[in-house]
Amino acid sequence: MKLYRRYILYIGICLGLLVSPFCTGSAEAKDFVVVIDAGHGGHDPGAIGKISKEKNINLNVALKLGKQIQKNCPDVKVIYTRNRDVFIPLDRRAEIANNAKADLFISIHTNALAKNRTAQGASTWTLGLAKSDANLEVAKRENSVILYESDYKTRYAGFNPNSAESYIIFEFMQDKYMSQSVHLASLVQKHFRHTCKRNDRGVHQAGFLVLKASAMPSILVELGFISTPEEERYLNTEAGTTSLANGIFRAFLTYKREQEIRLNGNSNTILPEDVPEPAMQEEKDSTTAEAEKKETTHSEPKQAPQRPQQAEKAATAQTERSGIVFKIQILTSSRPLAKNDKRLKGLKDVDYYKEGGLYKYTYGASPDYNKVLRTKRSITAQFKDAFIIAFKNGEKTNVNAAINEFKKNRNK
Repeated sequence: MKLYRRYILYIGICLGLLVSPFCTGSAEAKDFVVVIDAGHGGHDPGAIGKISKEKNINLNVALKLGKQIQKNCPDVKVIYTRNRDVFIPLDRRAEIANNAKADLFISIHTNALAKNRTAQGASTWTLGLAKSDANLEVAKRENSVILYESDYKTRYAGFNPNSAESYIIFEFMQDKYMSQSVHLASLVQKHFRHTCKRNDRGVHQAGFLVLKASAMPSILVELGFISTPEEERYLNTEAGTTSLANGIFRAFLTYKREQEIRLNGNSNTILPEDVPEPAMQEEKDSTTAEAEKKETTHSEPKQAPQRPQQAEKAATAQTERSGIVFKIQILTSSRPLAKNDKRLKGLKDVDYYKEGGLYKYTYGASPDYNKVLRTKRSITAQFKDAFIIAFKNGEKTNVNAAINEFKKNRNK
């Protein structure tokens, strides 16, 4: 009888733990898994510059990116295909990601041109058929790593990385993760452009074997050109590698947050507020950053942006009633926008607030989070990078805390 009571008590404790607020979540919950692949390594140096080797640049940025994610995202599991100078076969890299059931695969590389040609800037690639000879050459260079493997003809079914005919297989491939991969690649390029101030060489497709074998959204980043002396020096500085890792990290945060909102209606991933949101920021003109800072800090706008009295009055009334107002942030600008500015895409009742010397434009103010969420969905086609923010008593506040308070008040 005593043993039976102990058994019942044990079952009760287990059930209590399952519903305890200290649990990490439901049975379906799992960490977001990202696999970071530092290209080349060991006896495969990758492209070789005058003062460095590609394999070391790739690893440096990969480790910095992983540390950023681990430091700021406790719900993300980071896996490296390599975290030191070792050779990893190309198919093994994708296998690591597949075995981990990764949500993302990010392969980091450094570009190069032959015959003393020079170029500058970063690009991001997804799986597909190369649309130009230049794109095909990038794929050939990255795929040639398999030549370091003694059994590559068997392991890769006779694929010849230097033969254009081998790449015909990519013409008939149907990648179900293509749209997600392209979107992540676009976010990376936006952050390279705005956060890192890099020359944007765009998003491209080519037949990369390492992406072909991965069963999740996957991108391959080319950080810059080791064959260009100025670029090589930048890629070997602490500031340069830190900036590039930070750009990829911010793109990752934006992507992860969007995926969570799409699946769950909300997200615990917070985008950094200490600098402009590069994914939302519009292209700057040729004026220097110092001039922009001076203008936004010390002078008032010559032409005030649209601030409709009706929307402002409604938002004020909502704040007085509930203390919380949700809004959709649609874009950020270093300068004020006229009410008919084409970047507002015809939206009426657009508001703005100033933060860090920047003008951040919002739409759809309401104390009802669900209403704002529906509004956000209705403008997704026009503003795909829009996201929801919250104000409490006129001050910006943590959106997740505001959502929790909204739900608590609604259930009363």
